[in-house]
Amino acid sequence: MLTVNNLSVQFGKRILFDEVNTTFTDGNIYGVIGANGAGKSTFLKILAGEMDPTSGHIHLEPGKRMSVLNQNHNMFDEHTVLETVMMGNKKLFSVKKEMDEIYLKEDFSDKDGDRVGELQVIFEEMNGWNADSDAASLLSSLGIGEEHHYSLMGDLDSKLKVRVLLAQALFGNPDVLIMDEPTNDLDFETIAWLENFLANYDNTVIVVSHDRHFLDAVCTHISDIDFSKINHYSGNYTFWYESSQLAAKQRAQQNKKAEEKKQELEEFIRRFSANVAKSKQATSRKKMISKLNISEIKPSSRRYPAIIFDQEREAGDQILNVVGLGASVDGETLFTNVDLNMAKGDKIVLFSKDSRATTAFYEILNGNQAADAGTFDWGITTNQAYLPVDNHAFFENDLTLVDWLRQWAKTEEERDEVYIRGFLGKMIFSGEEALKTSRVLSGGEKVRCMLSRMMMERANVLMLDEPTNHLDLESITAFNNSLKNFKGSLIFTTHDHEFSQTVGNRIIELTPQGAIDRYMTFDDYLDDDKVQELRKKMYS
Repeated sequence: MLTVNNLSVQFGKRILFDEVNTTFTDGNIYGVIGANGAGKSTFLKILAGEMDPTSGHIHLEPGKRMSVLNQNHNMFDEHTVLETVMMGNKKLFSVKKEMDEIYLKEDFSDKDGDRVGELQVIFEEMNGWNADSDAASLLSSLGIGEEHHYSLMGDLDSKLKVRVLLAQALFGNPDVLIMDEPTNDLDFETIAWLENFLANYDNTVIVVSHDRHFLDAVCTHISDIDFSKINHYSGNYTFWYESSQLAAKQRAQQNKKAEEKKQELEEFIRRFSANVAKSKQATSRKKMISKLNISEIKPSSRRYPAIIFDQEREAGDQILNVVGLGASVDGETLFTNVDLNMAKGDKIVLFSKDSRATTAFYEILNGNQAADAGTFDWGITTNQAYLPVDNHAFFENDLTLVDWLRQWAKTEEERDEVYIRGFLGKMIFSGEEALKTSRVLSGGEKVRCMLSRMMMERANVLMLDEPTNHLDLESITAFNNSLKNFKGSLIFTTHDHEFSQTVGNRIIELTPQGAIDRYMTFDDYLDDDKVQELRKKMYS
């Protein structure tokens, strides 16, 4: 289907890919993973023909069509929404455009008639007469109602644009679909729709995503970029992650007998196969994990940060009491009449259809914003640490990372440079990286610094507003595992489904008409019919 031959990419002295040979075949969904800077997005651009490799070439089977999720949200601002979607099939749209132009000619000739006849045959073969209705149906499935179908793209807000561009990529059943971070800016319902759509998709999909739940739900293979090569492994992300961790562990066990290692591998495969067999994932309908040769999985070169949240002291039973809290922006109600009694050990998933509501809630609890109504009181035994969604104010200085982190040291030992360098090293700021100035950090580096700050505070209550933004899969996985093990209380908001499902034990949704509060898992919350009926009423 899609073949990569002798692909090499080099920037100066840095070799990104070295003689890569691989094939992407029909009916499979490949999740491309790799550490930050490994070349995931570069690889997709080369596959899509948007960038040339240093050497080698890409071969798409003749007669097959490739579609790419567009990253330029403003490219189609002068076109209607419906037109933009149909432009996903360039040949079909070109044929339709030429026919329309001929029909509009005032001096319509016999030659024009012959040409229209030829175009109509092509259009018929491409199922063109159903193109408008197919595009409209796709848009409706993605939550874009008919009232927007003839609007100009330039008149839509950014979140709706993302959905239209997703519909454009999916339109016309492309033979190869390439998507870079398709779940960005999508809500949970839309992501779930996309997961179901792709799980039943018969063609080839190549996707880069930091959403582990999405990768687990749709991927039949993981394509790992490591050591300047690309290797395909059957199974989803969780299987790849757990097996690569097991491979690394076994490599370290030099003295362990081969038979014992074999038994350990076989038990791992049995356990994972049982879990997959119970799921609705795409992996279960493709190739059973039990047929895999796990010995082919290689230990990864990835580095995982050591994220560990300790408490300076254990909190008492009273954590947080909120009564009648409300907030608005420019006269628009974000939430109202929120009552909350947070108990010890609660790990609350706080979410809303409007991200401004959750951010306002955190800012009020941290004293950075005044509420329109209501009160809140923290328990006297609590101390809180907060990770805001916007952290730029913390980095408007020229401090080195050592001096930056020293601001939150509580003891003489913690102020010592050796101690701080060791702390930063665990967060993957090693050697000279610890002497970077805070102004030059990337988004992911800033979040790792903020997490380091929170760890030094040793709080017993954590508040996290979109904590996975800018982080790579390795940091997200380590962060997720840390929060599962955290003994204190937690309120967090995230678009990462796996975070919500595996960490949260209580769900609170903020709406303009109050809050919905349930002790249940996130998946149970989304699947509960009574909750969903209530949600519709609260947003109406």
